Amino acid sequence: MLRIMSEGEVARALKCVLARVSTATKGRRPDVAALGSQARLVAVSKTKPKEMIIEAYSAGQRHFGENYIQELVDKGNDQQILAECPDIRWHMIGHVQSNKVKKVVEVPNLHCIETVDSIKLATTINNAVQKNLGDKKLKRLLKCRAEVCEAQCMETKDVELSMGMSNDFEHAILVGSTNVRVGSTIFGARNVKK
Repeated sequence: MLRIMSEGEVARALKCVLARVSTATKGRRPDVAALGSQARLVAVSKTKPKEMIIEAYSAGQRHFGENYIQELVDKGNDQQILAECPDIRWHMIGHVQSNKVKKVVEVPNLHCIETVDSIKLATTINNAVQKNLGDKKLKRLLKCRAEVCEAQCMETKDVELSMGMSNDFEHAILVGSTNVRVGSTIFGARNVKK
């Protein structure tokens, strides 16, 4: 059974998640803490109504993630969201086909496309890199980041590491994530897409 969140619940849940992000950040080992500042919270609003996004924005949240291109386009161009959330930052967190890039990059306030899986796509958007390692240990992702940085002559602090979701974001922050995606803990269970 789907539970509907009442007005104010999103703001309360967001405040709780932000406190947990802060606590996890403070608990980082010194070598991990040296890689960067507090992890960015991306509130994953896929399948959620604009009223919940506006409530989270009003409570201070600025980064929002969408998994579906059309939903990102619709929400990103929604006149009420544009008016009430002028500096919202959208993250495309789902797969983007190269023939859909133009549609995505035209979304107002698009901050980044988090998943880049081809050279063709990378040359078009050139914003973010994510490597999906499935159930492998998080330290493999940290090693991957270090190897990419070394190969590209970049500092690790200059490369974002996106890992961690509602069920494990605190641990991900502890081991070095700079970007966590949290949806159901803020907005409630995901609505089934019809």
